[in-house]
Amino acid sequence: MSEDFSGKAALVTGASRGIGLGIARELLSRGAAVTITGRKADQLAEAVKQLEADTGGRVLGLQGNAGDAASREEVVAHTVEEFGSLDVLVNNTGINPQFGFLMDADLDAVRKIFDVNVVAALGFTQLAWKAWMGEHGGAVVNVASIGGIRSTGVIGAYGASKAALIRLTEELAWQLGPKVRVNAVAPAVVKTKFAEALWSGREEAAELYPMKRFGTPEDVASLVAFLCSDAASWITGETVRVDGGMLATGTAG
Repeated sequence: MSEDFSGKAALVTGASRGIGLGIARELLSRGAAVTITGRKADQLAEAVKQLEADTGGRVLGLQGNAGDAASREEVVAHTVEEFGSLDVLVNNTGINPQFGFLMDADLDAVRKIFDVNVVAALGFTQLAWKAWMGEHGGAVVNVASIGGIRSTGVIGAYGASKAALIRLTEELAWQLGPKVRVNAVAPAVVKTKFAEALWSGREEAAELYPMKRFGTPEDVASLVAFLCSDAASWITGETVRVDGGMLATGTAG
């Protein structure tokens, strides 16, 4: 069993910063060639430069919108063309434009959350299956959230989308096995720009975690790399919490 990704190609969506960037760095450090996506060209270019400097690995940066079908098709096709395979897919892209009382939620914003957080993940998986994995095998990891496991009271639409992503993970694991394993990870609050409102100026909240700190992208990245590796060859359909023990305490924050 190996956690070495030499000779393999990976696609990590939404990886110009935060958790996605950390996952890309981890896979590169283990020998994978990696495509990263992002919506903003300047951030994406900086991420590619940073990853190349940090790891010396092969990185392809492709600008695109995960919610756009044509963009997804281009990303997958270009990855296979550039690297000759697509062995690992990490559906990391996520958005959350809605915060607070669901009775006041803009339903168009809710639809967009589900389209990007759930439908796009399925779309990328379909394309990866048709382009490579259906014939050659592979591993998919969906980045969910503990908000998809337990109610938060403030990010309800986001949490509901992540619950749907967890359920989708189970269904895909059943349908795509044995060639393709599909798992998910469910982080608690990780110190990224995306989650800044949940941790910035709230360091005392980390005391609610048994580990007494918020997460880092590296905490999530190492777990994702394990689930994508041969060392996890009999693990599929799982959602693994990476939450500093928060849910084990019986409190959501």
